[in-house]
Amino acid sequence: MLNGIDVSSYNASYQPKGQSFVFIKATEGRSYINPRQWAQAKQARDAGLVTGFYHFLWPGNITAQAEYFVEGCDSHYYDPLVCDWEYTGDGTTATNAEKDFFIREVKRLRPHKKVLLYCNRDFWLTRDRTSYAGDGLWIADYVTAGKPRIQAKWLFHQYTSSPHDKNKANFSSKAKLAEWTRSA
Repeated sequence: MLNGIDVSSYNASYQPKGQSFVFIKATEGRSYINPRQWAQAKQARDAGLVTGFYHFLWPGNITAQAEYFVEGCDSHYYDPLVCDWEYTGDGTTATNAEKDFFIREVKRLRPHKKVLLYCNRDFWLTRDRTSYAGDGLWIADYVTAGKPRIQAKWLFHQYTSSPHDKNKANFSSKAKLAEWTRSA
């Protein structure tokens, strides 16, 4: 399994050493773009990391959010894109149908990219009704690294947020991960 991290604007910088991949928050809703994503992506690419981007999904205006995301992130041709499905700052959440539609819309807009779902274990087990995760599931469950407590096939596991969000990727090598990103 590979080591990786995910970052947002709260992470002024991060240490790419020892990592194989990074997911960078790009956008949220229809009004926020991470102002640090370009520097964060450059740092990742300069270090040779597989680089992906995520959108924090809000309820409503799903087509507009998908367009905002694909236009507002610094992704290169094969960089994976992710729908981050969780509670918003005001305690709301996109519905299961909105989550599914967002993933499909991003895939329609960027058919050459892998499009994934990020959610925590509770959302996957109690809110999800379709088990639709696009091209793969990135699950958050703060337990032993690489051992999330779900039955579904997962590709990425966020296992802690201390001192930053740490992840494992279910790939045997960085080359295999990079190959997977190019197989859309």
